[in-house]
Amino acid sequence: MAEADGKSTVLNGGSEEKEPGEDQHKQEDASGSKEGQTQSSQDETKEASGDKSVPDGEGETGANRESEDEEDMDSMDGSGLYSLTEDGERESEEGRRERAKEKDGGKRAARKRNRPSGGTNHSSSSDEDDDEEDEEQKDEEDDDDDEAMEAWLGAELCDLRGPIWRAVPSLRSREIGRESHQFVRRVCGARGLVQRLELQGRLERHTGCVNTLHFNPSGTRLASGSDDLRVVIWDWAIRRAELEFDSGHKSNVFQAKFLPHSGDSTLAMCARDGQIRVAELSATQRCKNTKRVAQHKGAAHKLALEPDSPCSFLSAGEDAVVFGIDLRLDRPANKLVVVKEGDKKVGLYTIFVNPAKTQHFAVGGRDQYVRIYDQRKINENDNNGVLKKFCPSHLVSSESKTNITCLVYSHDGTELLASYNDEDIYLFDSNHSDGADYRRRYKGHRNNATVKGVNFYGPCSEFVVSGSDCGHIYLWDKYSARIVQFMEGDRGGVVNCLEPHPHLPGMATSGLDHDIKLWAPTAENPTGLKGLKEVMKKNKRERDEDSVRHGDQYDTQLLWFLMRHMRNRRPPRARREGADTDTDESWSSPDSSEEEGGPDHVQCMSS
Repeated sequence: MAEADGKSTVLNGGSEEKEPGEDQHKQEDASGSKEGQTQSSQDETKEASGDKSVPDGEGETGANRESEDEEDMDSMDGSGLYSLTEDGERESEEGRRERAKEKDGGKRAARKRNRPSGGTNHSSSSDEDDDEEDEEQKDEEDDDDDEAMEAWLGAELCDLRGPIWRAVPSLRSREIGRESHQFVRRVCGARGLVQRLELQGRLERHTGCVNTLHFNPSGTRLASGSDDLRVVIWDWAIRRAELEFDSGHKSNVFQAKFLPHSGDSTLAMCARDGQIRVAELSATQRCKNTKRVAQHKGAAHKLALEPDSPCSFLSAGEDAVVFGIDLRLDRPANKLVVVKEGDKKVGLYTIFVNPAKTQHFAVGGRDQYVRIYDQRKINENDNNGVLKKFCPSHLVSSESKTNITCLVYSHDGTELLASYNDEDIYLFDSNHSDGADYRRRYKGHRNNATVKGVNFYGPCSEFVVSGSDCGHIYLWDKYSARIVQFMEGDRGGVVNCLEPHPHLPGMATSGLDHDIKLWAPTAENPTGLKGLKEVMKKNKRERDEDSVRHGDQYDTQLLWFLMRHMRNRRPPRARREGADTDTDESWSSPDSSEEEGGPDHVQCMSS
């Protein structure tokens, strides 16, 4: 910014040096004219040149910024340089309007200079005037749109905080044994390292879209599940698949998670076929079997682990049912609640257990509300069993059909992050009372094409990370809501899954590509956020256009019903020959996990 200020000063200074010569030349040409006319010509010349003096404050600001940059570079924390709206670029609305007027004046002057003179045809000159008016009107509309876009991008942002972690003092402290146990945690949450994230490598084994990633508690293994119905256990450090097995599912695997404190021997899975399955893994790198423990009447997108339990977890499905599953019981599945808004069921896409209050869990799905339940006191006759509900105030009465595609609790359970379909990401305080509004809003990405994930990044949830339909990965500073990292994450165009490492500064991501990408902070210089503003504007423009064009889309439940009806109408022979038919047609009662059709156990061997 200091260089930019310097350039503008030189340009303006150059135009000021030319002024006396120009005035003298005009005075010689108009020596017979009156003094008042000479004075008016001088004023017009200055006005046309567009000269403007540069206030001394800009030079002081540039000097201050240079000193701040040196301080940030020493701390490996240059995010102040690369936030979307930099301190030196913050302008008032009046400044924007003045700049837009100057721009319009320059365009009109250029059109007048380019207009052909001496025309004899009156009709052609009137047509040119009409074309000029149309162009001026279009330019004004474009300028208004740009101004509105800039205002939207800059709204609801706070100032970036100073660097929390400094490289040199922290390394010196670790060398002498001072606060060495906190070193890794502080490094993982350092903004300077987040801004140096870059692609380290790819894990390639799947033959379909990779829908789920999950590190084991120690961070040494990574589980992935895919549309190819396979689950792979990776030694990600050496980029080798240690175990690959058939999940037993009949449709896209949506999630596969290591159960905590199980010695990495138990893996819970869910899929589009609505089945909840558990895989038993041996220490000899083989899968003993997979067993179905519950069945939803519709797709099951997410599982929620209880942090201290190796044998119990929750599942949520598009049938609006939440199952509590305890592997110690003969009939593991227990229906906890059917999520409703009034008398209408709300299909679910996501569920998460509060890590600090494990009896609390939050769900989100086919409406705009985040709902929190307490497992100890769910009474569906009292407010449908809901403990609290949160929703952004402008979406409460919105006519658009907004869905929650993913939600997660922070590391200490005090905050709740929710990503809305074709809307923004919102941060709520989970301790606030029922109906409280959001605290922060994170924008710039696009969440439309798939059921997209969102996550916290950092040991103390310092950042927010999300994929986007544009194929990029976005990281926001949680407190300021400013983007601090922007990376191209998927050639297929959509990034869905983001899994931070539990102990190291890095993460794994996946999307429509058939591989898994590993990221680490090894870049020599911090990101410059190149092309960010253009991509954000494009995402917002496409979102606004789609909201107008597809405001009355079919409900996905109706589409699902029609597809199921068409499958049932196929000839019996075609159904027998279809190898990958959906199991949505063979459902049981909601409380049953054993009576439904299909195999309960699948024997599987390592690849």
